[in-house]
Amino acid sequence: MMQENDELHWFPMRVTYSRELLVKSFLDEQGVETFVPMHYESVEGKHPRCRVLKPAVRNLIFLHSTRQAITELKMTKREMAAVRYMMRPLYDGKCQLIGHDVMTVPDKQMENFMRVASVADDRVFFVENLEFVGKPGQRVKVVEGDFAGVEGVIKRIKKNRCVVVQIEHVAAVAIAFVPSTFLVPIEN
Repeated sequence: MMQENDELHWFPMRVTYSRELLVKSFLDEQGVETFVPMHYESVEGKHPRCRVLKPAVRNLIFLHSTRQAITELKMTKREMAAVRYMMRPLYDGKCQLIGHDVMTVPDKQMENFMRVASVADDRVFFVENLEFVGKPGQRVKVVEGDFAGVEGVIKRIKKNRCVVVQIEHVAAVAIAFVPSTFLVPIEN
């Protein structure tokens, strides 16, 4: 189903050549709400414990705007030349590919993702291999603690049970060390 050009949505977008922070800075100046998932990375050098805040998922930025406004910025501003829409395939009732449409992320899903991805400590880590996408797992809601209200799926990652919050085929972030008593199952 194609969205209207004047509706406000979250758009996951690719940014070439790791310029996501430059694009974010430009869009912040333009008054466009953005989100770039960040994490701390250890940097080798003179100080062994030096950690630097860097984008967690390369070449990814989320924009909260209308498709029309983004397209206009892309066509008129040099700073937006590096930004590309992410596309998803569209199928008819017979599973035949009929085209592609610009990806959007529902507000609730983006809220969950941002809430978890904004925490920059050892309880949260980004999942690089999205091979678990589509596999069955218990949907849960965190009811206590720092992540109360966040919804996700229980997955085993590196032999640990984690709550994974994902934006399908785009990015995923996992919460480690969530006590079972803090979780309630969600019916599909």
